[in-house]
Amino acid sequence: MNAQDLKSSILQRAIEGKLVPQRQEEGTAKELLAEIRAEKARLIKEKKIKKSKPLPEITDEEKPFDIPDSWEWVRLGELGEWCSGATPSRQHPEYFGGNIPWLKTGDLNDGYIKKVPESITNEGFQHSSTKINPIGSVLIAMYGATIGRLGILQIPATTNQACCACELFYGTYNKYLFYFLLANRKNFIKQGVGGAQPNISKAKIIDTTMPLPPMEEQHRIVAKIEELLPDIDAYDKAQTELRTIEQRFPNAMKKSLLQYAIEGKLVPQRKEEGTAKDLLTAIRAEKAQLIKEKKIKRSKPLPAITDDEKPFDIPDSWEWVRLGNVGTLVRGSGIKRSETTLEGKPCVRYGELYTTYHTRFSVVVSHTSDEVFDKSKKVHKNDILMSLTGENKWDIALAVVYEGEEEIAMGGDMTKWTYHGMNPIYLTMVLNSTYGISCKRNMATGDIIVHISNSKLSEIALPIPPLAEQHRIVAKLEELLPLCQQLVANP
Repeated sequence: MNAQDLKSSILQRAIEGKLVPQRQEEGTAKELLAEIRAEKARLIKEKKIKKSKPLPEITDEEKPFDIPDSWEWVRLGELGEWCSGATPSRQHPEYFGGNIPWLKTGDLNDGYIKKVPESITNEGFQHSSTKINPIGSVLIAMYGATIGRLGILQIPATTNQACCACELFYGTYNKYLFYFLLANRKNFIKQGVGGAQPNISKAKIIDTTMPLPPMEEQHRIVAKIEELLPDIDAYDKAQTELRTIEQRFPNAMKKSLLQYAIEGKLVPQRKEEGTAKDLLTAIRAEKAQLIKEKKIKRSKPLPAITDDEKPFDIPDSWEWVRLGNVGTLVRGSGIKRSETTLEGKPCVRYGELYTTYHTRFSVVVSHTSDEVFDKSKKVHKNDILMSLTGENKWDIALAVVYEGEEEIAMGGDMTKWTYHGMNPIYLTMVLNSTYGISCKRNMATGDIIVHISNSKLSEIALPIPPLAEQHRIVAKLEELLPLCQQLVANP
Protein backbone atom coordinates (compact mmCIF):
# COMPACT_ATOMS: atom_id res chain seq x y z
CA MET A 1 0.00 0.00 0.00
CA ASN A 2 1.40 3.39 -0.94
CA ALA A 3 1.42 6.36 1.42
CA GLN A 4 -1.61 8.05 -0.13
CA ASP A 5 -3.69 4.88 0.16
CA LEU A 6 -2.53 4.47 3.74
CA LYS A 7 -3.52 8.05 4.58
CA SER A 8 -6.93 7.55 2.92
CA SER A 9 -7.44 4.33 4.89
CA ILE A 10 -6.70 6.05 8.21
CA LEU A 11 -9.04 8.95 7.42
CA GLN A 12 -11.78 6.53 6.42
CA ARG A 13 -11.41 4.55 9.64
CA ALA A 14 -11.54 7.84 11.53
CA ILE A 15 -14.89 8.92 10.07
CA GLU A 16 -16.33 5.43 10.55
CA GLY A 17 -15.58 5.49 14.27
CA LYS A 18 -12.90 2.80 14.08
CA LEU A 19 -9.78 4.82 14.86
CA VAL A 20 -10.34 5.42 18.58
CA PRO A 21 -12.65 3.64 21.05
CA GLN A 22 -15.95 5.18 22.11
CA ARG A 23 -16.35 6.22 25.77
CA GLN A 24 -19.75 6.23 27.46
CA GLU A 25 -18.85 9.13 29.73
CA GLU A 26 -18.39 11.41 26.70
CA GLY A 27 -22.11 11.38 25.98
CA THR A 28 -23.71 11.08 22.55
CA ALA A 29 -23.78 13.04 19.31
CA LYS A 30 -27.58 13.24 19.72
CA GLU A 31 -27.10 15.37 22.81
CA LEU A 32 -24.41 17.40 21.04
CA LEU A 33 -26.67 17.94 18.03
CA ALA A 34 -29.39 19.30 20.29
CA GLU A 35 -26.91 21.86 21.66
CA ILE A 36 -25.78 22.81 18.12
CA ARG A 37 -29.40 23.38 17.04
CA ALA A 38 -30.09 25.43 20.17
CA GLU A 39 -27.11 27.67 19.45
CA LYS A 40 -28.17 28.08 15.83
CA ALA A 41 -31.66 29.11 16.95
CA ARG A 42 -30.18 31.65 19.37
CA LEU A 43 -27.96 33.18 16.65
CA ILE A 44 -30.99 33.46 14.35
CA LYS A 45 -33.01 35.09 17.11
CA GLU A 46 -30.19 37.56 17.77
CA LYS A 47 -30.09 38.24 14.00
CA LYS A 48 -26.40 37.28 13.84
CA ILE A 49 -27.21 34.77 11.11
CA LYS A 50 -30.14 34.37 8.76
CA LYS A 51 -32.65 31.58 8.99
CA SER A 52 -31.83 29.05 6.29
CA LYS A 53 -34.07 26.79 4.29
CA PRO A 54 -34.68 23.49 6.14
CA LEU A 55 -32.42 20.67 4.99
CA PRO A 56 -34.03 17.36 3.91
CA GLU A 57 -34.08 14.35 6.20
CA ILE A 58 -31.16 11.95 5.69
CA THR A 59 -32.22 8.74 3.95
CA ASP A 60 -30.71 5.30 4.52
CA GLU A 61 -29.23 5.46 0.99
CA GLU A 62 -27.20 8.51 2.07
CA LYS A 63 -25.51 6.55 4.86
CA PRO A 64 -22.65 4.73 3.09
CA PHE A 65 -21.43 2.86 6.17
CA ASP A 66 -22.40 2.00 9.73
CA ILE A 67 -21.32 4.28 12.57
CA PRO A 68 -21.19 3.75 16.36
CA ASP A 69 -24.45 4.04 18.30
CA SER A 70 -23.23 7.19 20.02
CA TRP A 71 -22.75 8.98 16.66
CA GLU A 72 -25.28 10.72 14.42
CA TRP A 73 -25.56 11.40 10.70
CA VAL A 74 -25.87 15.14 9.98
CA ARG A 75 -25.74 17.43 6.98
CA LEU A 76 -22.83 19.86 6.84
CA GLY A 77 -25.26 22.75 6.64
CA GLU A 78 -26.41 21.98 10.21
CA LEU A 79 -22.95 22.47 11.68
CA GLY A 80 -22.12 26.05 10.76
CA GLU A 81 -22.66 29.08 8.60
CA TRP A 82 -21.37 28.42 5.07
CA CYS A 83 -20.70 31.25 2.62
CA SER A 84 -18.76 31.83 -0.58
CA GLY A 85 -16.74 34.96 -1.25
CA ALA A 86 -16.53 37.45 -4.07
CA THR A 87 -14.00 39.38 -6.16
CA PRO A 88 -14.05 43.19 -6.10
CA SER A 89 -14.05 44.72 -9.58
CA ARG A 90 -10.60 44.54 -11.16
CA GLN A 91 -11.46 47.73 -13.02
CA HIS A 92 -10.89 49.57 -9.75
CA PRO A 93 -7.21 49.24 -8.72
CA GLU A 94 -8.04 51.15 -5.53
CA TYR A 95 -10.01 48.10 -4.34
CA PHE A 96 -6.80 46.07 -4.01
CA GLY A 97 -3.65 46.32 -1.90
CA GLY A 98 -5.27 47.23 1.40
CA ASN A 99 -5.12 45.61 4.84
CA ILE A 100 -7.83 42.95 4.43
CA PRO A 101 -6.42 39.55 3.38
CA TRP A 102 -8.19 38.22 0.26
CA LEU A 103 -7.76 34.53 -0.43
CA LYS A 104 -8.06 32.61 -3.70
CA THR A 105 -8.37 28.84 -4.02
CA GLY A 106 -4.76 28.62 -5.20
CA ASP A 107 -3.74 29.88 -1.75
CA LEU A 108 -5.32 26.87 -0.02
CA ASN A 109 -2.61 24.52 1.22
CA ASP A 110 -4.48 21.66 2.97
CA GLY A 111 -3.31 23.14 6.25
CA TYR A 112 -3.31 26.33 8.26
CA ILE A 113 -3.56 29.63 6.35
CA LYS A 114 -1.25 32.13 8.06
CA LYS A 115 -0.88 34.66 5.25
CA VAL A 116 -2.04 35.21 1.67
CA PRO A 117 -0.37 37.13 -1.16
CA GLU A 118 -3.29 39.44 -2.03
CA SER A 119 -5.38 41.89 -0.03
CA ILE A 120 -8.25 44.29 -0.60
CA THR A 121 -9.02 47.72 0.74
CA ASN A 122 -11.97 48.61 2.92
CA GLU A 123 -13.49 50.28 -0.14
CA GLY A 124 -13.08 47.05 -2.11
CA PHE A 125 -14.70 45.14 0.72
CA GLN A 126 -17.64 47.56 0.83
CA HIS A 127 -18.15 47.29 -2.94
CA SER A 128 -18.31 43.49 -3.04
CA SER A 129 -20.37 40.76 -1.41
CA THR A 130 -17.40 39.05 0.18
CA LYS A 131 -17.32 38.46 3.94
CA ILE A 132 -14.55 38.54 6.52
CA ASN A 133 -14.26 34.98 7.83
CA PRO A 134 -12.96 34.67 11.39
CA ILE A 135 -9.96 32.70 12.61
CA GLY A 136 -10.77 28.99 12.71
CA SER A 137 -13.02 29.01 9.64
CA VAL A 138 -12.68 25.93 7.44
CA LEU A 139 -12.27 26.66 3.72
CA ILE A 140 -12.88 24.43 0.68
CA ALA A 141 -12.29 25.15 -3.02
CA MET A 142 -15.30 24.74 -5.29
CA TYR A 143 -14.02 25.39 -8.83
CA GLY A 144 -11.64 23.96 -11.42
CA ALA A 145 -8.50 21.96 -10.73
CA THR A 146 -8.45 22.96 -7.05
CA ILE A 147 -11.83 21.35 -6.13
CA GLY A 148 -11.64 19.95 -2.63
CA ARG A 149 -8.48 21.79 -1.60
CA LEU A 150 -8.73 22.86 2.03
CA GLY A 151 -7.48 25.31 4.61
CA ILE A 152 -8.09 26.52 8.17
CA LEU A 153 -7.76 30.25 8.74
CA GLN A 154 -5.31 31.49 11.33
CA ILE A 155 -6.02 35.06 10.25
CA PRO A 156 -9.33 36.78 9.52
CA ALA A 157 -9.68 36.79 5.74
CA THR A 158 -12.05 37.30 2.84
CA THR A 159 -12.16 34.89 -0.12
CA ASN A 160 -13.07 34.93 -3.79
CA GLN A 161 -16.23 33.30 -5.13
CA ALA A 162 -14.48 29.99 -5.86
CA CYS A 163 -13.96 29.34 -2.17
CA CYS A 164 -16.54 28.33 0.41
CA ALA A 165 -15.95 29.05 4.11
CA CYS A 166 -17.59 27.52 7.17
CA GLU A 167 -17.80 29.29 10.52
CA LEU A 168 -18.79 26.43 12.83
CA PHE A 169 -21.36 26.59 15.60
CA TYR A 170 -20.35 25.42 19.04
CA GLY A 171 -20.06 21.64 19.20
CA THR A 172 -18.06 20.77 16.09
CA TYR A 173 -14.26 20.75 16.14
CA ASN A 174 -13.00 22.53 13.04
CA LYS A 175 -10.12 20.09 12.58
CA TYR A 176 -12.52 17.13 12.66
CA LEU A 177 -14.53 18.80 9.87
CA PHE A 178 -11.26 19.48 8.01
CA TYR A 179 -10.26 15.80 8.10
CA PHE A 180 -13.77 14.70 7.11
CA LEU A 181 -13.61 17.00 4.05
CA LEU A 182 -10.13 15.68 3.26
CA ALA A 183 -11.39 12.09 3.43
CA ASN A 184 -14.20 13.03 1.01
CA ARG A 185 -12.11 14.96 -1.51
CA LYS A 186 -12.52 12.32 -4.22
CA ASN A 187 -16.31 12.48 -3.81
CA PHE A 188 -16.29 16.26 -4.21
CA ILE A 189 -14.08 16.03 -7.30
CA LYS A 190 -16.42 13.40 -8.75
CA GLN A 191 -19.43 15.65 -8.13
CA GLY A 192 -17.65 18.49 -9.93
CA VAL A 193 -17.17 16.61 -13.20
CA GLY A 194 -19.46 17.28 -16.14
CA GLY A 195 -19.72 21.02 -16.76
CA ALA A 196 -17.69 23.32 -18.96
CA GLN A 197 -15.74 24.20 -15.82
CA PRO A 198 -15.74 21.54 -13.08
CA ASN A 199 -17.30 22.88 -9.90
CA ILE A 200 -19.21 22.01 -6.77
CA SER A 201 -21.74 24.46 -5.37
CA LYS A 202 -22.28 25.63 -1.82
CA ALA A 203 -25.62 23.81 -2.02
CA LYS A 204 -23.84 20.51 -2.69
CA ILE A 205 -21.47 21.08 0.19
CA ILE A 206 -24.12 21.89 2.82
CA ASP A 207 -26.21 18.94 1.61
CA THR A 208 -23.30 16.50 2.18
CA THR A 209 -23.88 13.99 4.99
CA MET A 210 -21.27 13.58 7.73
CA PRO A 211 -20.99 11.17 10.68
CA LEU A 212 -20.81 13.28 13.84
CA PRO A 213 -19.15 11.91 17.02
CA PRO A 214 -19.44 13.41 20.51
CA MET A 215 -17.26 16.49 20.97
CA GLU A 216 -14.54 14.87 23.09
CA GLU A 217 -14.29 11.96 20.68
CA GLN A 218 -13.82 14.43 17.81
CA HIS A 219 -10.75 15.77 19.60
CA ARG A 220 -9.42 12.27 20.28
CA ILE A 221 -9.90 11.30 16.64
CA VAL A 222 -8.00 14.38 15.43
CA ALA A 223 -5.20 13.73 17.97
CA LYS A 224 -4.84 10.12 16.73
CA ILE A 225 -4.82 11.22 13.05
CA GLU A 226 -2.12 13.80 13.78
CA GLU A 227 -0.13 11.21 15.71
CA LEU A 228 -0.16 8.89 12.69
CA LEU A 229 0.26 11.34 9.78
CA PRO A 230 3.95 12.17 10.48
CA ASP A 231 4.71 8.45 10.31
CA ILE A 232 2.86 8.24 6.98
CA ASP A 233 4.77 11.25 5.67
CA ALA A 234 8.04 9.61 6.74
CA TYR A 235 6.91 6.40 5.04
CA ASP A 236 6.03 8.38 1.90
CA LYS A 237 9.46 10.02 1.88
CA ALA A 238 11.15 6.64 2.32
CA GLN A 239 9.03 5.16 -0.49
CA THR A 240 9.92 8.06 -2.79
CA GLU A 241 13.62 7.68 -2.03
CA LEU A 242 13.38 3.93 -2.61
CA ARG A 243 11.64 4.44 -5.96
CA THR A 244 14.36 6.89 -6.97
CA ILE A 245 17.04 4.36 -6.06
CA GLU A 246 15.18 1.61 -7.91
CA GLN A 247 14.93 3.78 -11.01
CA ARG A 248 18.59 4.78 -10.91
CA PHE A 249 20.03 1.46 -9.82
CA PRO A 250 19.69 -0.52 -13.11
CA ASN A 251 21.38 2.19 -15.16
CA ALA A 252 24.05 2.69 -12.51
CA MET A 253 24.63 -1.07 -12.42
CA LYS A 254 24.99 -1.18 -16.20
CA LYS A 255 27.52 1.65 -16.12
CA SER A 256 29.44 -0.09 -13.34
CA LEU A 257 29.53 -3.38 -15.22
CA LEU A 258 30.86 -1.69 -18.37
CA GLN A 259 33.48 0.15 -16.37
CA TYR A 260 34.54 -3.02 -14.57
CA ALA A 261 34.77 -4.74 -17.93
CA ILE A 262 37.12 -2.19 -19.51
CA GLU A 263 39.29 -2.09 -16.38
CA GLY A 264 39.90 -5.84 -16.56
CA LYS A 265 37.94 -6.59 -13.39
CA LEU A 266 34.96 -8.47 -14.81
CA VAL A 267 36.67 -11.72 -15.81
CA PRO A 268 40.02 -13.16 -14.70
CA GLN A 269 43.09 -12.95 -16.92
CA ARG A 270 44.49 -16.20 -18.32
CA LYS A 271 48.16 -16.56 -19.12
CA GLU A 272 47.51 -19.00 -21.95
CA GLU A 273 45.53 -16.36 -23.84
CA GLY A 274 48.66 -14.34 -24.52
CA THR A 275 48.93 -10.56 -24.31
CA ALA A 276 47.44 -7.55 -26.02
CA LYS A 277 50.97 -6.68 -27.15
CA ASP A 278 50.98 -9.85 -29.28
CA LEU A 279 47.52 -8.91 -30.64
CA LEU A 280 48.62 -5.37 -31.54
CA THR A 281 51.70 -6.71 -33.34
CA ALA A 282 49.41 -8.83 -35.50
CA ILE A 283 47.05 -5.88 -36.10
CA ARG A 284 49.91 -3.62 -37.23
CA ALA A 285 51.14 -6.29 -39.61
CA GLU A 286 47.64 -6.67 -41.05
CA LYS A 287 47.26 -2.89 -41.41
CA ALA A 288 50.66 -2.62 -43.16
CA GLN A 289 49.62 -5.34 -45.61
CA LEU A 290 46.34 -3.53 -46.40
CA ILE A 291 48.27 -0.30 -47.05
CA LYS A 292 50.69 -2.19 -49.30
CA GLU A 293 47.72 -3.65 -51.23
CA LYS A 294 46.26 -0.09 -51.45
CA LYS A 295 43.05 -1.25 -49.77
CA ILE A 296 43.41 1.48 -47.16
CA LYS A 297 45.40 4.71 -47.09
CA ARG A 298 48.38 5.34 -44.86
CA SER A 299 47.26 7.60 -42.03
CA LYS A 300 49.15 10.32 -40.24
CA PRO A 301 51.07 8.93 -37.23
CA LEU A 302 49.24 9.48 -33.93
CA PRO A 303 51.03 10.70 -30.79
CA ALA A 304 52.07 8.27 -28.09
CA ILE A 305 49.66 7.86 -25.19
CA THR A 306 50.82 9.74 -22.10
CA ASP A 307 50.28 8.57 -18.53
CA ASP A 308 47.85 11.48 -18.05
CA GLU A 309 45.60 9.95 -20.72
CA LYS A 310 45.30 6.68 -18.80
CA PRO A 311 42.46 7.31 -16.29
CA PHE A 312 42.68 3.88 -14.64
CA ASP A 313 45.05 0.95 -14.30
CA ILE A 314 44.66 -2.10 -16.53
CA PRO A 315 46.08 -5.63 -16.20
CA ASP A 316 49.67 -6.26 -17.26
CA SER A 317 48.49 -8.35 -20.21
CA TRP A 318 46.48 -5.40 -21.63
CA GLU A 319 47.63 -2.39 -23.63
CA TRP A 320 46.49 1.19 -24.16
CA VAL A 321 46.18 2.00 -27.87
CA ARG A 322 44.71 4.85 -29.90
CA LEU A 323 41.55 4.06 -31.84
CA GLY A 324 43.11 5.21 -35.13
CA ASN A 325 46.01 2.78 -34.75
CA VAL A 326 43.78 -0.30 -34.72
CA GLY A 327 41.34 0.58 -37.47
CA THR A 328 40.23 2.93 -40.20
CA LEU A 329 37.65 5.72 -39.92
CA VAL A 330 35.61 6.65 -42.98
CA ARG A 331 33.04 9.44 -42.98
CA GLY A 332 29.66 8.81 -44.63
CA SER A 333 28.02 10.70 -47.48
CA GLY A 334 24.78 12.62 -47.16
CA ILE A 335 21.41 10.88 -47.58
CA LYS A 336 18.62 13.43 -47.23
CA ARG A 337 15.34 12.58 -45.54
CA SER A 338 13.63 13.25 -48.86
CA GLU A 339 15.85 10.58 -50.44
CA THR A 340 14.66 7.81 -48.15
CA THR A 341 11.99 5.41 -49.37
CA LEU A 342 9.76 2.70 -47.88
CA GLU A 343 11.41 0.11 -50.10
CA GLY A 344 14.65 -0.05 -52.02
CA LYS A 345 18.30 -0.33 -51.06
CA PRO A 346 19.11 -0.44 -47.33
CA CYS A 347 20.67 2.60 -45.72
CA VAL A 348 21.37 4.08 -42.29
CA ARG A 349 21.11 7.76 -41.30
CA TYR A 350 22.95 9.35 -38.38
CA GLY A 351 19.90 10.12 -36.22
CA GLU A 352 18.94 6.44 -36.18
CA LEU A 353 22.11 5.58 -34.29
CA TYR A 354 20.74 7.12 -31.09
CA THR A 355 16.98 6.82 -31.66
CA THR A 356 16.58 3.33 -33.15
CA TYR A 357 19.72 1.22 -32.91
CA HIS A 358 21.34 0.38 -29.57
CA THR A 359 24.77 -1.27 -29.41
CA ARG A 360 24.06 -3.56 -32.38
CA PHE A 361 21.67 -3.98 -35.30
CA SER A 362 21.30 -6.23 -38.34
CA VAL A 363 18.09 -4.96 -39.98
CA VAL A 364 17.69 -1.36 -41.17
CA VAL A 365 14.59 0.82 -40.95
CA SER A 366 15.45 3.11 -43.89
CA HIS A 367 15.86 2.56 -47.60
CA THR A 368 16.88 4.65 -50.56
CA SER A 369 17.01 4.57 -54.35
CA ASP A 370 19.59 2.69 -56.42
CA GLU A 371 21.06 6.00 -57.55
CA VAL A 372 21.65 7.32 -54.02
CA PHE A 373 22.88 3.91 -52.86
CA ASP A 374 25.47 3.65 -55.64
CA LYS A 375 27.05 7.03 -54.85
CA SER A 376 27.06 6.51 -51.06
CA LYS A 377 29.81 5.10 -48.82
CA LYS A 378 29.02 1.55 -47.71
CA VAL A 379 28.82 -0.22 -44.34
CA HIS A 380 29.72 -3.91 -44.05
CA LYS A 381 29.28 -6.55 -41.41
CA ASN A 382 30.98 -5.74 -38.08
CA ASP A 383 31.70 -2.09 -38.96
CA ILE A 384 31.17 0.15 -35.92
CA LEU A 385 29.14 3.31 -36.55
CA MET A 386 29.24 6.58 -34.63
CA SER A 387 27.38 9.84 -35.17
CA LEU A 388 29.57 12.89 -35.78
CA THR A 389 26.89 15.48 -35.00
CA GLY A 390 23.81 15.90 -32.83
CA GLU A 391 21.63 18.33 -30.92
CA ASN A 392 23.61 17.70 -27.75
CA LYS A 393 26.61 15.77 -26.54
CA TRP A 394 24.48 12.75 -25.68
CA ASP A 395 23.62 12.24 -29.36
CA ILE A 396 27.21 11.66 -30.42
CA ALA A 397 28.06 9.43 -27.48
CA LEU A 398 26.75 6.01 -28.57
CA ALA A 399 28.47 3.50 -30.84
CA VAL A 400 26.67 0.66 -32.62
CA VAL A 401 27.93 -2.32 -34.57
CA TYR A 402 26.28 -3.47 -37.80
CA GLU A 403 25.89 -7.27 -37.76
CA GLY A 404 23.90 -7.76 -40.96
CA GLU A 405 25.20 -9.63 -44.00
CA GLU A 406 23.85 -7.14 -46.55
CA GLU A 407 25.87 -4.11 -47.65
CA ILE A 408 24.14 -0.87 -46.63
CA ALA A 409 24.57 2.78 -47.61
CA MET A 410 25.86 5.19 -44.96
CA GLY A 411 24.44 8.68 -44.61
CA GLY A 412 26.33 11.83 -43.72
CA ASP A 413 27.30 13.19 -40.28
CA MET A 414 28.40 9.73 -39.23
CA THR A 415 31.50 7.61 -39.47
CA LYS A 416 32.27 3.92 -39.73
CA TRP A 417 35.20 2.38 -37.91
CA THR A 418 36.58 -0.68 -39.61
CA TYR A 419 38.80 -2.18 -36.92
CA HIS A 420 41.34 -4.97 -37.26
CA GLY A 421 41.40 -8.30 -35.43
CA MET A 422 39.20 -7.51 -32.39
CA ASN A 423 35.74 -8.24 -30.99
CA PRO A 424 33.37 -5.51 -32.26
CA ILE A 425 30.98 -5.79 -29.31
CA TYR A 426 33.85 -5.31 -26.86
CA LEU A 427 34.91 -2.18 -28.76
CA THR A 428 31.39 -0.71 -28.73
CA MET A 429 31.17 -1.44 -25.01
CA VAL A 430 34.39 0.52 -24.46
CA LEU A 431 33.02 3.43 -26.49
CA ASN A 432 29.66 3.28 -24.68
CA SER A 433 31.17 3.05 -21.20
CA THR A 434 31.31 6.06 -18.90
CA TYR A 435 34.96 6.44 -19.91
CA GLY A 436 34.29 6.22 -23.66
CA ILE A 437 31.36 8.62 -23.54
CA SER A 438 33.32 11.18 -21.53
CA CYS A 439 36.17 11.01 -24.08
CA LYS A 440 33.83 11.83 -26.97
CA ARG A 441 31.97 14.55 -25.07
CA ASN A 442 35.22 16.24 -24.11
CA MET A 443 36.27 16.23 -27.75
CA ALA A 444 32.94 17.56 -29.09
CA THR A 445 32.57 21.22 -30.03
CA GLY A 446 29.51 23.45 -30.37
CA ASP A 447 26.56 24.37 -28.18
CA ILE A 448 23.17 23.96 -29.87
CA ILE A 449 24.52 21.55 -32.51
CA VAL A 450 27.68 19.69 -31.49
CA HIS A 451 30.27 18.04 -33.72
CA ILE A 452 33.19 15.67 -33.46
CA SER A 453 35.71 14.87 -36.19
CA ASN A 454 37.31 11.61 -37.33
CA SER A 455 40.71 13.02 -36.39
CA LYS A 456 39.51 13.54 -32.81
CA LEU A 457 37.90 10.10 -32.61
CA SER A 458 41.11 8.50 -33.82
CA GLU A 459 42.93 9.89 -30.75
CA ILE A 460 40.71 8.12 -28.18
CA ALA A 461 42.85 5.84 -26.01
CA LEU A 462 41.35 2.34 -25.74
CA PRO A 463 42.16 -0.31 -23.09
CA ILE A 464 42.72 -3.49 -25.12
CA PRO A 465 42.85 -7.04 -23.67
CA PRO A 466 43.93 -10.18 -25.56
CA LEU A 467 41.34 -11.29 -28.13
CA ALA A 468 40.23 -14.39 -26.18
CA GLU A 469 39.65 -12.25 -23.11
CA GLN A 470 37.61 -9.78 -25.19
CA HIS A 471 35.32 -12.67 -26.13
CA ARG A 472 34.97 -13.74 -22.48
CA ILE A 473 34.22 -10.17 -21.37
CA VAL A 474 31.48 -9.84 -23.99
CA ALA A 475 29.98 -13.19 -22.98
CA LYS A 476 29.91 -12.17 -19.30
CA LEU A 477 28.38 -8.77 -20.08
CA GLU A 478 25.72 -10.35 -22.29
CA GLU A 479 24.89 -12.60 -19.36
CA LEU A 480 24.65 -9.74 -16.84
CA LEU A 481 23.26 -6.75 -18.78
CA PRO A 482 19.83 -8.34 -19.42
CA LEU A 483 19.47 -8.64 -15.64
CA CYS A 484 19.78 -4.83 -15.46
CA GLN A 485 16.96 -4.55 -17.99
CA GLN A 486 14.83 -6.89 -15.87
CA LEU A 487 15.33 -4.52 -12.94
CA VAL A 488 13.96 -1.70 -15.10
CA ALA A 489 10.94 -3.80 -16.14
CA ASN A 490 10.28 -5.12 -12.63
CA PRO A 491 11.48 -2.49 -10.13
